[in-house]
Amino acid sequence: MGINSESDIEANLQIGPTELGMVRLFVEGGGVELPMDFTPDEAREIAEEIVAAAATAAKVGGKKKR
Repeated sequence: MGINSESDIEANLQIGPTELGMVRLFVEGGGVELPMDFTPDEAREIAEEIVAAAATAAKVGGKKKR
């Protein structure tokens, strides 16, 4: 499965700070729990990538999901 492959799998995403000063992305779905911890700098880089991807996706258009 690649970035452009669609899937019917549903998942929940939670994002928040940890007690150790990390930023946690917690993905839960399909019987799997996946905690991913990032430094604040790494989290900022991820946020920038998400914003850039959203801008590109908005230009491309296509079908709207949510």
